[in-house]
Amino acid sequence: MYLTRSSAPIRKARMRLTGAGGRRAFRAALSLSAALVPPVLYVLSGCAPGERDPAWEHVAAPPPHTDHSPLIKGPIATGPEATRECLRCHPGEAAEVMATSHWTWLGHETMIAGREEPVGIGKRNLINNYCISIESNWPRCTSCHAGYGWRDETFDFSNQENVDCLVCHDQTGTYYKAPTEAGHPAEGVDLPAVAESVGRPTRRNCGYCHFQGGGGDAVKHGDLDGTFYFPVERIDIHMGKHHLQCVDCHRTEQHEMEGRALSVSADTGNRLECSSCHTALPHEDERLNAHTSAVACQTCHIPRMAVAAPTKMKWDWSTAGRDSAINDPHVYLKTKGSFEFKKDVPPEYGWYNGRSGRYLQGDKIDPEGVTLLNPPKGGIDDPEATIWPFKIHRGKQIYDKIHNYFLVPKTFGAGGYWTEFDWDLALRLGSEATGLAYSGEYGFARSAMYWPITHMVAAAEQALQCTDCHREGGRMDWEELGYDGDPAFGGTPRPVAIAKAEQEAYR
Repeated sequence: MYLTRSSAPIRKARMRLTGAGGRRAFRAALSLSAALVPPVLYVLSGCAPGERDPAWEHVAAPPPHTDHSPLIKGPIATGPEATRECLRCHPGEAAEVMATSHWTWLGHETMIAGREEPVGIGKRNLINNYCISIESNWPRCTSCHAGYGWRDETFDFSNQENVDCLVCHDQTGTYYKAPTEAGHPAEGVDLPAVAESVGRPTRRNCGYCHFQGGGGDAVKHGDLDGTFYFPVERIDIHMGKHHLQCVDCHRTEQHEMEGRALSVSADTGNRLECSSCHTALPHEDERLNAHTSAVACQTCHIPRMAVAAPTKMKWDWSTAGRDSAINDPHVYLKTKGSFEFKKDVPPEYGWYNGRSGRYLQGDKIDPEGVTLLNPPKGGIDDPEATIWPFKIHRGKQIYDKIHNYFLVPKTFGAGGYWTEFDWDLALRLGSEATGLAYSGEYGFARSAMYWPITHMVAAAEQALQCTDCHREGGRMDWEELGYDGDPAFGGTPRPVAIAKAEQEAYR
């Protein structure tokens, strides 16, 4: 009862099943496994009772805290003044930050399907199906930038005093940025006190931006939200039971953090995986270990997402601008349109090898179909791919009816849609900022965006059991994954997977 590449007959059946002999071997192996599986099969730890989990060997002891109160000299009235004070003792730190994607909002150049040359992609130049784009909307979006003053395309990325040290290192819990002031601290923040408090980043520092992505708690991520500030074990066993901080797993060297996001990257560089700490075969039961070549750890160990706070699943911009008695950020806002939020729900599943396609500005769309903005690559015949859990955010966003591509509207600030409720004006201003031509005719088209689920890890006893997937009406859509039925009961890989065909659209 497992999907595997470890067993020769099953591997051959999955990868290139063509003959009756292969089918018989595949079914025989699975039938034997099914007969051996007990009614309830818990995921077991790979270490014996009383042994320390070897994963702890990868968790470094935090450095001792340095009291900065006798080191800080005032006055400090602005963010750049605080940075200047930090640089007196840490002259090279800002330069390190400025080499990271937290600063540039661009990754290293990589090949994207449909492009002849490598391109750098990131929040700075991508379209999503939430707030669409930062271009023309900089002062609002850059309130989560690790810097000060990114108000437009002329921002000076080379000025070290524009680096915001405090947002990542404040330990008072009182530091916050003004929501519409391009990353500058809000009025009333006691900057000298914050500077004196600085220390190792905590969940509060990271969550300030990452829990609030998309303009509110739990909007973008299905597995990160405000419950992680002080989580209980039910929310996430790593942070709730074992009290880990984000930087315990997202380890950092010269301010470059391990890990990457499918929303803003397309290759496998700097990828953080469970096996970075845990062993590749962590279970005592070999049948469970056999799954790991075809099923991601997260698939079984994160049975549900948005465990305690609802996450946005749908956003329809086409309904914006209407006067309505409803003014609920979980249902409808005149400025943004209609939403659907869900809480404590199972993810959706698909093959993923760590790479993805990516919709870029100017790419053509089919207005009658669904444009996949960042389709995960991989399929049933890809030896690097495993079945992953995803939040798939489904949107309806504005596009050009003549050019057949998505447009970037100016939503924030003078002339923006949130002020004027005039799509034509908003699109003309957005076109000026992006250089993407606007024909004067617009409509709304469907899109989908993938968000891998990697947090909200459950205790072993709450992991998925055999019958969660291997039963009628179970979690897995075996046909979409490329099988002609449940592989535990004789289903075999088909020559072409539906999921793979869909993902080919933007490769």
